[in-house]
Amino acid sequence: MRLAFVATLLALSLAACGDTGTPSSHGAPHKEGAPSAGAIPRTPSPPGAKVFLIEPKDGAVVKNPITVKFGVEGMKVVPAGTDEPDSGHHHLLIDTKLADYDAPIPADDQHKHYGKAQTEATIELPTGKHTLQDVFADKNHIPHEPPVQSDVTTIAVE
Repeated sequence: MRLAFVATLLALSLAACGDTGTPSSHGAPHKEGAPSAGAIPRTPSPPGAKVFLIEPKDGAVVKNPITVKFGVEGMKVVPAGTDEPDSGHHHLLIDTKLADYDAPIPADDQHKHYGKAQTEATIELPTGKHTLQDVFADKNHIPHEPPVQSDVTTIAVE
């Protein structure tokens, strides 16, 4: 039964790639320690791999629509589901932190999937202060080990 649940979760997560929307609430911080029950093994990341937000810059004041440009070094950007070493795809976290690094990244208004290997996106956010973070993940939307993620970028939307 647990295997069927995990398979269903993965299928739904893959189907949700490229979904867009606006943020609603804050998530829980990353919890270090033992993997979640029934966790899928994490894909190793190569030494020195990194992702970052090229645009917008930290502290930027922007207007909608907002262009987000992703950068990556030491890894290849590939579509979700692609089983290739040292590869993955971008996930944009909006006004949240990743709650579980041992599970597929959720697909919702605060966790945007770019599973078609996109390196740029257009989003809209409500007026006010927001945080953005890029988390690179493997074919199953699970962050690599160690995680390959950007610093948190804070922007203000006019």
